[in-house]
Amino acid sequence: MSGADTTHSDYVGGLFRSHYGWLCSRLRRHLDSSASAEDIAADTFVQLLTAPDTLSIRQPRALLTTISQRLMYQLWRRRDLERAYLEALRHEDDAEAPSPEDLAQMLEALEAIDRLLDGLPAKVKAAFLLSQLNGLTYPQIAIELGISQRSVSDYMTRAINRCLRARLE
Repeated sequence: MSGADTTHSDYVGGLFRSHYGWLCSRLRRHLDSSASAEDIAADTFVQLLTAPDTLSIRQPRALLTTISQRLMYQLWRRRDLERAYLEALRHEDDAEAPSPEDLAQMLEALEAIDRLLDGLPAKVKAAFLLSQLNGLTYPQIAIELGISQRSVSDYMTRAINRCLRARLE
């Protein structure tokens, strides 16, 4: 979009004025705070603003709902990761507990790994995380997930290939 062509941003601005309040209200029913609902609603419009060809939206509320639900699921997944990580830290000795800075870096790394593996089946993600974060062997992962060692090997190959492709991009 050029500096002189504001058609797209004007259109999204009009959608924002017409539907932001409705979207916030809808999101509040699913989230624990108004601030979270407002953040996701705003992020929804940011994604819409960066998307090409939004001038032909026939049902804007359906599109806004779809985008906001995806963002809400990402938020929940991130919170689940944080909870699991913090729970694991509680079981460690206090002497080994990371500093707040280290904790923030580790949570950021976990989120990056989650984004990287996004779209892979749950068992593929679980096998990769059990191997890389928990240090489990393939036989241990097979027992933990109730699958064969061959499946663990296949899952690890898929996850590692995803990581390698992302690194090359």
